[in-house]
Amino acid sequence: MAKSRYTPGGFDIAVKKARAGRGLFAKEDIPKGVCVLEYVGRTLSQKEEYTSRSRYLFEVTKHKTIDGWNKRNTARYINHSCKPNCEVEIHKKRVFVFSIRKIKAGEELGYDYGKSYFDAFLKPIGCRCLKCMSERKWAKVEAKELKANALKKSKALKKKKKKA
Repeated sequence: MAKSRYTPGGFDIAVKKARAGRGLFAKEDIPKGVCVLEYVGRTLSQKEEYTSRSRYLFEVTKHKTIDGWNKRNTARYINHSCKPNCEVEIHKKRVFVFSIRKIKAGEELGYDYGKSYFDAFLKPIGCRCLKCMSERKWAKVEAKELKANALKKSKALKKKKKKA
């Protein structure tokens, strides 16, 4: 029996630090046009769909939404990209991630989350994908975050010393 187009390829991928927090990176080259992995999770009831605070909701149909919050759902770590190397296909009420071009080892996987998600969650804080943020601008943001974290640690250490 022939292998289905919707069978994930079992590629070597890893969750690592990325511009948008954590991201999913290829540890080996991934060819164009292959199923990389499936976005999986618990199917929510309509009531849960409206009350959920999860950012990992994926609307499959009008009546089916997947909550991909579980950390076993490796696809949840794929970040938004305005110049994606992956795309999502819904097949038989399941969500699959496909490569739309060759992805080189070390490259972060990304797909376009769509206008409504982008406008609601990404636009207010600024998109951090490679297309939208130059390396120079990213270096400034990263330096600012490192400085803020060091300041937090310093303040926490001072508080600890005062209590002692």
